[in-house]
Amino acid sequence: IHLAAENEQYLSELPEHTGYFRETRIVEFIFLLSEKWHLDQSTRYQAVELLERFMMKQVEQMCESSSGNVKGDAQGQGSSWSSVRDQIVSTFVLRLVSCVQLASKLCLHYTRVTSDTALKFLQSLKYSYTKQELLESELAVLNTLHFHINMSTPLAYVELLLEVLGHNGCLFPAKPLHQVCVQLLDFCYLTRETIYNTLLKIAIENSTPSQLQVAKFLSVKEDFMLLAVGIISTGVFILSPGHWEQVVEHLNCITGITPHSILEFSYAVLRCIVGSTTP
Repeated sequence: IHLAAENEQYLSELPEHTGYFRETRIVEFIFLLSEKWHLDQSTRYQAVELLERFMMKQVEQMCESSSGNVKGDAQGQGSSWSSVRDQIVSTFVLRLVSCVQLASKLCLHYTRVTSDTALKFLQSLKYSYTKQELLESELAVLNTLHFHINMSTPLAYVELLLEVLGHNGCLFPAKPLHQVCVQLLDFCYLTRETIYNTLLKIAIENSTPSQLQVAKFLSVKEDFMLLAVGIISTGVFILSPGHWEQVVEHLNCITGITPHSILEFSYAVLRCIVGSTTP
Protein backbone atom coordinates (compact mmCIF):
# COMPACT_ATOMS: atom_id res chain seq x y z
CA ILE A 1 0.00 0.00 0.00
CA HIS A 2 2.87 2.35 0.86
CA LEU A 3 4.63 1.66 -2.45
CA ALA A 4 1.40 2.13 -4.41
CA ALA A 5 0.77 5.48 -2.69
CA GLU A 6 4.37 6.58 -3.33
CA ASN A 7 4.03 5.61 -6.97
CA GLU A 8 0.77 7.56 -7.37
CA GLN A 9 2.32 10.62 -5.72
CA TYR A 10 5.31 10.49 -8.05
CA LEU A 11 3.09 10.13 -11.14
CA SER A 12 0.98 13.11 -10.09
CA GLU A 13 4.02 15.44 -10.01
CA LEU A 14 5.87 14.47 -13.21
CA PRO A 15 7.82 17.26 -14.93
CA GLU A 16 7.24 17.47 -18.69
CA HIS A 17 10.61 16.04 -19.72
CA THR A 18 10.90 13.29 -17.12
CA GLY A 19 12.99 10.34 -18.29
CA TYR A 20 15.40 12.38 -20.40
CA PHE A 21 18.38 11.41 -18.23
CA ARG A 22 17.58 7.68 -18.44
CA GLU A 23 18.97 7.63 -21.95
CA THR A 24 20.60 4.27 -22.79
CA ARG A 25 24.23 5.47 -22.75
CA ILE A 26 23.78 7.06 -19.31
CA VAL A 27 22.14 3.93 -17.87
CA GLU A 28 24.84 1.72 -19.39
CA PHE A 29 27.55 3.96 -17.88
CA ILE A 30 25.99 3.64 -14.41
CA PHE A 31 25.50 -0.13 -14.74
CA LEU A 32 29.10 -0.69 -15.86
CA LEU A 33 30.44 1.56 -13.11
CA SER A 34 28.37 -0.29 -10.50
CA GLU A 35 29.72 -3.59 -11.84
CA LYS A 36 33.30 -2.27 -11.75
CA TRP A 37 32.86 -1.33 -8.09
CA HIS A 38 31.07 -4.62 -7.21
CA LEU A 39 27.95 -2.83 -5.94
CA ASP A 40 24.68 -4.44 -4.94
CA GLN A 41 21.99 -4.93 -7.62
CA SER A 42 19.69 -2.34 -6.12
CA THR A 43 22.45 0.30 -6.13
CA ARG A 44 22.51 0.74 -9.89
CA TYR A 45 18.76 1.39 -10.10
CA GLN A 46 18.96 3.78 -7.14
CA ALA A 47 21.80 5.65 -8.87
CA VAL A 48 19.87 5.95 -12.15
CA GLU A 49 16.80 7.31 -10.37
CA LEU A 50 18.89 9.68 -8.23
CA LEU A 51 20.64 11.10 -11.29
CA GLU A 52 17.37 11.44 -13.21
CA ARG A 53 15.58 13.32 -10.45
CA PHE A 54 18.59 15.46 -9.55
CA MET A 55 19.26 16.49 -13.15
CA MET A 56 15.60 17.35 -13.77
CA LYS A 57 15.61 19.59 -10.69
CA GLN A 58 18.96 21.15 -11.54
CA VAL A 59 18.01 21.90 -15.15
CA GLU A 60 14.72 23.41 -13.97
CA GLN A 61 16.51 25.66 -11.45
CA MET A 62 19.20 26.70 -13.94
CA CYS A 63 16.63 27.53 -16.61
CA GLU A 64 14.56 29.60 -14.18
CA SER A 65 17.67 31.46 -13.07
CA SER A 66 18.76 31.99 -16.66
CA SER A 67 15.32 33.23 -17.76
CA GLY A 68 15.27 35.66 -14.86
CA ASN A 69 18.64 37.10 -15.82
CA VAL A 70 17.93 37.44 -19.54
CA LYS A 71 15.45 40.10 -20.61
CA GLY A 72 16.88 40.81 -24.03
CA ASP A 73 16.17 39.48 -27.50
CA ALA A 74 16.11 35.92 -28.82
CA GLN A 75 19.86 36.00 -29.43
CA GLY A 76 20.48 36.77 -25.75
CA GLN A 77 18.16 33.95 -24.70
CA GLY A 78 19.88 31.55 -27.09
CA SER A 79 23.24 32.44 -25.56
CA SER A 80 21.76 31.89 -22.09
CA TRP A 81 20.43 28.40 -22.92
CA SER A 82 23.80 27.54 -24.43
CA SER A 83 25.45 28.60 -21.17
CA VAL A 84 23.08 26.34 -19.20
CA ARG A 85 23.92 23.42 -21.46
CA ASP A 86 27.65 24.02 -21.07
CA GLN A 87 27.31 24.05 -17.27
CA ILE A 88 25.43 20.76 -17.31
CA VAL A 89 27.91 19.08 -19.65
CA SER A 90 30.97 20.28 -17.73
CA THR A 91 29.89 18.66 -14.45
CA PHE A 92 27.78 15.75 -15.70
CA VAL A 93 30.26 12.90 -15.11
CA LEU A 94 31.08 14.27 -11.66
CA ARG A 95 27.37 14.40 -10.76
CA LEU A 96 26.85 10.87 -12.10
CA VAL A 97 29.69 9.54 -9.91
CA SER A 98 28.23 11.40 -6.91
CA CYS A 99 24.84 9.74 -7.49
CA VAL A 100 26.50 6.30 -7.60
CA GLN A 101 28.36 7.16 -4.38
CA LEU A 102 25.17 8.23 -2.60
CA ALA A 103 23.29 5.17 -3.86
CA SER A 104 26.06 2.90 -2.54
CA LYS A 105 25.72 4.48 0.91
CA LEU A 106 21.95 4.02 0.88
CA CYS A 107 21.97 0.39 -0.23
CA LEU A 108 24.93 -1.23 1.56
CA HIS A 109 27.00 1.01 3.78
CA TYR A 110 29.89 -1.44 4.17
CA THR A 111 30.48 -1.55 0.38
CA ARG A 112 30.07 2.18 -0.16
CA VAL A 113 32.16 3.95 -2.79
CA THR A 114 34.82 5.98 -0.98
CA SER A 115 36.10 9.37 -2.11
CA ASP A 116 39.48 7.82 -2.95
CA THR A 117 37.85 5.22 -5.21
CA ALA A 118 35.70 7.85 -6.95
CA LEU A 119 38.65 10.23 -7.43
CA LYS A 120 40.83 7.47 -8.87
CA PHE A 121 38.11 6.66 -11.41
CA LEU A 122 37.62 10.32 -12.38
CA GLN A 123 41.38 10.74 -12.75
CA SER A 124 41.45 7.73 -15.09
CA LEU A 125 39.06 9.74 -17.30
CA LYS A 126 41.48 12.72 -17.20
CA TYR A 127 39.39 14.80 -14.77
CA SER A 128 41.34 16.70 -12.11
CA TYR A 129 38.76 17.07 -9.35
CA THR A 130 39.84 17.38 -5.72
CA LYS A 131 38.37 15.52 -2.75
CA GLN A 132 36.74 18.79 -1.66
CA GLU A 133 35.03 19.19 -5.05
CA LEU A 134 33.81 15.60 -4.82
CA LEU A 135 32.27 16.24 -1.39
CA GLU A 136 30.71 19.48 -2.64
CA SER A 137 29.20 17.57 -5.57
CA GLU A 138 27.54 15.07 -3.23
CA LEU A 139 26.22 17.95 -1.17
CA ALA A 140 24.88 19.65 -4.31
CA VAL A 141 22.86 16.52 -5.14
CA LEU A 142 21.55 16.30 -1.56
CA ASN A 143 20.63 19.99 -1.40
CA THR A 144 18.93 20.02 -4.80
CA LEU A 145 16.77 17.04 -3.80
CA HIS A 146 16.23 18.47 -0.29
CA PHE A 147 17.87 15.30 1.09
CA HIS A 148 14.93 13.19 -0.20
CA ILE A 149 17.13 10.57 -1.83
CA ASN A 150 15.88 7.29 -0.38
CA MET A 151 13.31 6.71 -3.12
CA SER A 152 11.97 3.26 -3.99
CA THR A 153 13.27 1.71 -7.20
CA PRO A 154 11.43 -0.66 -9.57
CA LEU A 155 13.46 -3.53 -8.05
CA ALA A 156 11.81 -2.86 -4.67
CA TYR A 157 8.40 -3.12 -6.37
CA VAL A 158 9.37 -6.37 -8.09
CA GLU A 159 10.71 -7.97 -4.89
CA LEU A 160 7.74 -6.93 -2.76
CA LEU A 161 5.24 -8.20 -5.33
CA LEU A 162 7.10 -11.52 -5.50
CA GLU A 163 6.84 -11.76 -1.70
CA VAL A 164 3.11 -11.02 -1.79
CA LEU A 165 2.58 -13.58 -4.55
CA GLY A 166 4.37 -16.23 -2.49
CA HIS A 167 2.44 -15.28 0.65
CA ASN A 168 -0.83 -15.59 -1.27
CA GLY A 169 0.06 -19.14 -2.30
CA CYS A 170 0.77 -18.41 -5.95
CA LEU A 171 2.91 -21.16 -7.44
CA PHE A 172 6.09 -20.15 -9.25
CA PRO A 173 9.83 -20.99 -9.11
CA ALA A 174 10.80 -18.19 -6.66
CA LYS A 175 14.62 -18.03 -6.80
CA PRO A 176 15.10 -18.48 -10.56
CA LEU A 177 12.18 -16.11 -11.20
CA HIS A 178 13.87 -13.39 -9.12
CA GLN A 179 17.08 -13.83 -11.11
CA VAL A 180 15.23 -13.59 -14.43
CA CYS A 181 13.30 -10.53 -13.20
CA VAL A 182 16.56 -8.70 -12.39
CA GLN A 183 17.90 -9.50 -15.87
CA LEU A 184 14.64 -8.31 -17.44
CA LEU A 185 14.72 -5.11 -15.38
CA ASP A 186 18.26 -4.41 -16.63
CA PHE A 187 17.03 -5.06 -20.16
CA CYS A 188 14.06 -2.69 -19.74
CA TYR A 189 16.31 0.07 -18.44
CA LEU A 190 18.73 -0.37 -21.34
CA THR A 191 16.05 -0.59 -24.07
CA ARG A 192 13.53 1.72 -22.41
CA GLU A 193 12.59 3.82 -25.45
CA THR A 194 12.14 0.83 -27.77
CA ILE A 195 9.91 -1.03 -25.31
CA TYR A 196 7.71 1.93 -24.45
CA ASN A 197 7.42 3.05 -28.09
CA THR A 198 6.19 -0.45 -28.91
CA LEU A 199 3.77 -0.35 -25.97
CA LEU A 200 2.41 3.06 -27.04
CA LYS A 201 1.78 1.89 -30.59
CA ILE A 202 0.00 -1.22 -29.26
CA ALA A 203 -2.14 0.87 -26.90
CA ILE A 204 -3.28 3.40 -29.51
CA GLU A 205 -3.31 0.86 -32.37
CA ASN A 206 -1.39 3.31 -34.54
CA SER A 207 2.25 3.31 -35.67
CA THR A 208 2.50 7.13 -35.71
CA PRO A 209 1.38 8.55 -32.34
CA SER A 210 0.68 12.27 -32.08
CA GLN A 211 2.61 14.62 -29.78
CA LEU A 212 -0.37 14.77 -27.44
CA GLN A 213 -0.52 10.96 -27.22
CA VAL A 214 3.22 10.81 -26.50
CA ALA A 215 2.85 13.45 -23.77
CA LYS A 216 -0.07 11.62 -22.14
CA PHE A 217 1.87 8.36 -22.27
CA LEU A 218 4.56 9.79 -19.96
CA SER A 219 2.69 8.62 -16.85
CA VAL A 220 2.72 5.06 -18.27
CA LYS A 221 6.49 5.21 -18.91
CA GLU A 222 7.11 6.35 -15.33
CA ASP A 223 4.75 3.90 -13.61
CA PHE A 224 7.01 1.69 -11.47
CA MET A 225 4.12 -0.57 -10.44
CA LEU A 226 3.25 -1.31 -14.06
CA LEU A 227 6.92 -1.93 -14.83
CA ALA A 228 7.26 -4.36 -11.90
CA VAL A 229 4.08 -6.24 -12.80
CA GLY A 230 5.15 -6.45 -16.45
CA ILE A 231 8.62 -7.72 -15.48
CA ILE A 232 7.18 -10.49 -13.26
CA SER A 233 4.62 -11.49 -15.89
CA THR A 234 7.32 -11.71 -18.57
CA GLY A 235 9.63 -13.65 -16.26
CA VAL A 236 6.93 -16.22 -15.47
CA PHE A 237 6.06 -16.56 -19.16
CA ILE A 238 9.73 -17.29 -19.96
CA LEU A 239 10.37 -19.66 -17.04
CA SER A 240 7.07 -21.37 -16.38
CA PRO A 241 4.36 -20.63 -18.98
CA GLY A 242 1.95 -23.00 -17.25
CA HIS A 243 1.76 -20.67 -14.24
CA TRP A 244 1.41 -17.49 -16.29
CA GLU A 245 -2.37 -17.06 -16.21
CA GLN A 246 -2.51 -17.74 -12.46
CA VAL A 247 0.26 -15.21 -11.76
CA VAL A 248 -1.38 -12.55 -13.94
CA GLU A 249 -4.67 -13.08 -12.14
CA HIS A 250 -2.94 -12.66 -8.77
CA LEU A 251 -1.08 -9.54 -9.96
CA ASN A 252 -4.36 -8.05 -11.12
CA CYS A 253 -5.94 -8.66 -7.69
CA ILE A 254 -2.94 -7.19 -5.84
CA THR A 255 -2.36 -4.06 -7.95
CA GLY A 256 -5.60 -3.44 -9.85
CA ILE A 257 -3.68 -3.39 -13.15
CA THR A 258 -5.80 -5.16 -15.77
CA PRO A 259 -4.70 -8.49 -17.29
CA HIS A 260 -4.91 -6.82 -20.71
CA SER A 261 -2.40 -4.11 -19.68
CA ILE A 262 -0.09 -6.76 -18.19
CA LEU A 263 -0.32 -8.80 -21.40
CA GLU A 264 0.50 -5.77 -23.57
CA PHE A 265 3.55 -4.89 -21.48
CA SER A 266 4.86 -8.47 -21.58
CA TYR A 267 4.33 -8.58 -25.33
CA ALA A 268 6.29 -5.32 -25.80
CA VAL A 269 9.22 -6.67 -23.74
CA LEU A 270 9.23 -10.09 -25.45
CA ARG A 271 8.99 -8.49 -28.86
CA CYS A 272 12.05 -6.38 -28.07
CA ILE A 273 13.94 -9.45 -26.78
CA VAL A 274 13.09 -11.64 -29.75
CA GLY A 275 13.32 -8.79 -32.28
CA SER A 276 10.23 -9.95 -34.13
CA THR A 277 6.74 -8.63 -34.84
CA THR A 278 5.25 -12.13 -34.80
CA PRO A 279 2.31 -12.28 -32.30
